[in-house]
Amino acid sequence: MTTQRKNYVSNKDESVRLFKSDVLEVFTKVHYTMPLFVFVPVIIYCAYYALAVQKLAILPFLGMIPIGLAMWTLVEYVLHRFVFHYHPTTKWGKTIHFWSHGVHHDYPNDSNRLVMAPVISIPLALFFYWSFKQLFGAIYVNPFFVGLVAAYLFYDMTHYALHHANFKSKFWVALKNHHMYHHYKDPENGFGVSTTFWDMVFQTMFKREKVTEMEMVEVAKE
Repeated sequence: MTTQRKNYVSNKDESVRLFKSDVLEVFTKVHYTMPLFVFVPVIIYCAYYALAVQKLAILPFLGMIPIGLAMWTLVEYVLHRFVFHYHPTTKWGKTIHFWSHGVHHDYPNDSNRLVMAPVISIPLALFFYWSFKQLFGAIYVNPFFVGLVAAYLFYDMTHYALHHANFKSKFWVALKNHHMYHHYKDPENGFGVSTTFWDMVFQTMFKREKVTEMEMVEVAKE
């Protein structure tokens, strides 16, 4: 009788060392509150700059924020599906993939690798700011970025909570169930973390969505 390979190495709050260098290793581990310290000031500054310096009217300012919020959900989906779950063939490609996302699937409950490290999130933020500035212009990019970054922070905090919090609300239970199924049953579907909307749009929902409580108990025991 053959045993199906597990989609993880350890279900405990532990991980594996990525670098021999202590200096490099420290940058791979992030407390879940770190993104708040890095990006809440960015939100405040972008809002201040748009309203106080660029003198943008309140209605267009408020109107751009939901666009930024919605855009992040698509960015989140695309990054997770096409970047984090890209399957490289070269040795270096496989190594970089493991550093960026593979380690999370092997050690899904490692509390120090559940939010995006600043060494990745800051360059991405700069790239997105520049890209959307070309699209929306110098005035409207700031309120747009307020929404984008706020949604990113919601994503990071949600991701941590899905792995380490117990929920009673039907909404959060369903979202956690969706993400746990991605980890433990079907990593090639269910790429949405903060929302399942784009999984429905692009037909990457699971064929069998519900993970029973008993199944999750058995997973935790392994």
